Order: sequence, then C-alpha cells, then structure tokens
Amino acid sequence: MSLKIRLARGGAKKRPYYSIVIADSRSPRDGRFIEKLGTYNPMLDREHADRVTLKAERVQHWLGVGALPTDRVARFLGDARLIEKPPLPDNPIKAAPKARAQERAKAAAEAAGAAAGRG
Repeated sequence: MSLKIRLARGGAKKRPYYSIVIADSRSPRDGRFIEKLGTYNPMLDREHADRVTLKAERVQHWLGVGALPTDRVARFLGDARLIEKPPLPDNPIKAAPKARAQERAKAAAEAAGAAAGRG
C-alpha cells in the first residue's frame, strides 16, 4: 500500500474547495481516505490566511511514515516550510514546437536559403 498526501475535491460546481488528505494511492480522488490533514480554497486570494490550512504535526507524522505528497501538495508543504520547496516545473520538451510546426519552419528556412542563394 503506497500512501499519498493529495487533494480531494469538494464544493459546488465552479466553486472548488479541496481537502488535503492522506489516502491509499489506488483509491479514487474523492473516495475513501485515512485522515484529513488540511484544506485548500483556491477561491481566496493568494495572501489570505485561510487559503491553505495544514495540521503540521500530522503532516510530519505521515511524511515520516513514508507518505509521498503530490506535486501541488508538495508546493503547499514547501510554502509552509514542512519540506524542502520543490522547484517549479520546467519542461522544455512540452514547450518545443510540435512536428508540423517544425516541418513548416524547416521549409521556410530552405526557401529563405534558396532565395538568398539566387539574389
């Protein structure tokens, strides 16, 4: 059984509210969980005190037992100085142009090279 510290969605349509929970990684997102460790309300301003609430001592306990936080929860825990703050994702592969755009750029470069050769 692998434990995850993750978000479970609640709230109404278009008004999300998340619980930060400890759950088995195989259970569904909003399904059964072991313990509620805090809340996250994305509708509040970033500076608002109640945007993210955590039970720090329980989070430390579960991290000590071997639970792994998801990417989003790891950022919350880093902001709360409970773990080392993870680096922001930097994915140059996703940022690169897709195959068709690369083909178009290659064709344009060849055309520009041919035009420069003539002139």
